[in-house]
Amino acid sequence: MTKDLFETLIERYAEQIECIRLSAHELHRSVNQIYGDELPYGYHLDMVVDGIRHFGHLVCADEQGVLPLFFGGYYHDSIEDARQTYHDVLKTARKWMTEEQALVATEIVYALTNDKGRTRAERAGEKYYLGIRETPYAPFVKLCDRLANITYSCSGVNADSLRMKEVYKAEMPHFLSSINPHLDDQRYLVPQEVVMKLAECLIDDLEREEQNASVWWHEY
Repeated sequence: MTKDLFETLIERYAEQIECIRLSAHELHRSVNQIYGDELPYGYHLDMVVDGIRHFGHLVCADEQGVLPLFFGGYYHDSIEDARQTYHDVLKTARKWMTEEQALVATEIVYALTNDKGRTRAERAGEKYYLGIRETPYAPFVKLCDRLANITYSCSGVNADSLRMKEVYKAEMPHFLSSINPHLDDQRYLVPQEVVMKLAECLIDDLEREEQNASVWWHEY
């Protein structure tokens, strides 16, 4: 899809997108979830969707994919963090979408829900990544989620942010290979443009000078 068409469709569905945004913000506020030290969780959701706004045209197959993409971005943590079930999310999605779109949107959310586990590795194991690879638009939404988290971590607002920057940096080769199904279907794409934005955050100026163009973000 061209960027101009994608932006036109965003304008066409602006009212529904805003309703989804407000609903997601309120959901996470209702469970007192914050982002970082004190930010409302909606701050993170808006950052994720900012990635979808900028790069969604690269993966969106047609007009019917626009609302599921935005819903997936705003609701991606609703099962994991806001006490929602699959059917809760599906019921909510039906408010603004057709049944087919609502199913696509809910499957994105379900795919991005971490598994049960004691450690970060257990919560995002092979079963988790397989679900992402098998779900239309899930690889892209997960990439936008990671972009939002990395952008925040690279802002260096506190020691935990700096620690997470190094965690994300170490995880990146495995993360990219795990979410990428390498399919021709654009709904499953992991766009290089977004990967390069990740690299801009994670690789400092000195490292850029020392490394050539065949570093990890070109080989995912």
